Amino acid sequence: MEKFKNLMAKEEAELSEMEVQLRKEALNLRFQQASGALKNTARRRQVRKEIAKIKTAVAQKKAAK
Repeated sequence: MEKFKNLMAKEEAELSEMEVQLRKEALNLRFQQASGALKNTARRRQVRKEIAKIKTAVAQKKAAK
């Protein structure tokens, strides 16, 4: 998991790309859990939190403009 201040240092385009990647991972994790193949169930929670951090950083950057 990345620190929030490191996320704030990145550009909005890079944050958007990270969010897309994490959303794809979250989808794959959901499918794995449904099929019973998911070993690390805590990873779903970590991905959700990381997406929330990215969305917060993007919102703060937009508000600062």
